[in-house]
Amino acid sequence: MKTTILAVMALLLSSLAALAADVTGKWTAEIPGRGGNTQTTTFNFKASGAKLEGTVTNQRGETPITDGKVDGDKISFVQVMNFNGNEMKMTYTGVVKGDSIEITRDNGRGPATFTAKKAQ
Repeated sequence: MKTTILAVMALLLSSLAALAADVTGKWTAEIPGRGGNTQTTTFNFKASGAKLEGTVTNQRGETPITDGKVDGDKISFVQVMNFNGNEMKMTYTGVVKGDSIEITRDNGRGPATFTAKKAQ
């Protein structure tokens, strides 16, 4: 009986892991900016269970992400940037849909939504 319960629990846990979206890899997005210009941004993600690690790279350089999470097909993370001694946090939330992620980012001035595509 104990063995059966452990086997069922292991099966359930492996099923939950299979439901998590596979976001590990390189993703690129054209993010709308000031004056209608777009900025190419690259996201390098490494997912391990519910934990998400990685970097955000744009024209200003590469920044590590913090507080990264994966929950099924949803991801979230924070990017902390420093401009002339002033810290700015960008909060990202996203939904993975195959080879794209619909991402919303918010820096406290209102959200912006864009799509990141899996790089080949």
